[in-house]
Amino acid sequence: MGSLLGTAVGDALGLPYEGVSRGRAQRMLGPPDRYRFVFRRGMMSDDTEHTCLVAQSLIAAGDDVEVFRRQLAWRLRFWLLGLPAGIGLATLKAILKLWLGFSPKRSGVFSAGNGPAMRAAILGAAMDDLPQLAAFVQASTRLTHTDPKAEHGALAVALAARMASGNGTVSGTAYLNSLTTALEGQPAAELLARVERAVASAEASQETEAFAADLGLSRGVSGYVLHTVPVALQAWLTHQGDFRGGVQAMIRCGGDTDTTASIVGGILGAAVGPDGIPLELRQGLLEWPRSVAWMERLGAELAAARTTKAPSRPPAVPMWAIPPRNLFFLVVVLLHGLRRLLPPF
Repeated sequence: MGSLLGTAVGDALGLPYEGVSRGRAQRMLGPPDRYRFVFRRGMMSDDTEHTCLVAQSLIAAGDDVEVFRRQLAWRLRFWLLGLPAGIGLATLKAILKLWLGFSPKRSGVFSAGNGPAMRAAILGAAMDDLPQLAAFVQASTRLTHTDPKAEHGALAVALAARMASGNGTVSGTAYLNSLTTALEGQPAAELLARVERAVASAEASQETEAFAADLGLSRGVSGYVLHTVPVALQAWLTHQGDFRGGVQAMIRCGGDTDTTASIVGGILGAAVGPDGIPLELRQGLLEWPRSVAWMERLGAELAAARTTKAPSRPPAVPMWAIPPRNLFFLVVVLLHGLRRLLPPF
């Protein structure tokens, strides 16, 4: 599925720019027009890994949301054992609670971080029924985050991917109306107000960076869900059909670039499909054991599973391969950190 590969490419393109101010990122790294992580290749962070975990859990669960919740909880537990180089504090606390015996319904912590939103696009790309989609988004979100804003933001991303995957240009007004209906009766006024501003900005063809600045995010888009989601939606609505342009516009905003770009990539990937993602970006991912071929197989099996709605065994990755891969990833991340201590400041 295009959403899965789109998430991976956006994640890998945005990763080297994370946390670097916009001006300094341009001076140090240049524009986000190619991979700049290691030897002109890209690697993926927790954003794509969580998306893969969600896809695997969907295949194993069929239409049963409780099975999905349990499957994702176990996959998150073992994901942590692989010693990932990057993990949000709320997600870490929640997974530790899972290991301590808390139920997946009680493991989440009160946080409005963008973790649930980063793994939501694949749900929207895979599921047609809106009430069912909302139930699965809720299950995915509350495993780690219990602040309603996190759930509402994740649903906004999932709905965007669902509408984008329908082929053709999506009207911003139609999207806003659908999101308003989906969130009816819920305390989501602040999110809806910001999404309304994103829609108006896109309809006025405003640059994504300028929109982020209007929201007070001129120094970068943070991991707070009410910062991440409106800007990501504006980037999608402004660049529909243009995968490269949308992801690059999101990265140029600065801040939590791997996550924000992965969200935009997941939505745009659902719209354009794998063939709409530039070939050199698909081929330039330096990944194992979650290789491009493995993700393509995962996406194909997810599409088949959503057709039959019957649970099946998803593609797996060898657990022994994860720690050495993560160690190599961590070394490269540390080298990037050392590079940031050097000119140009």
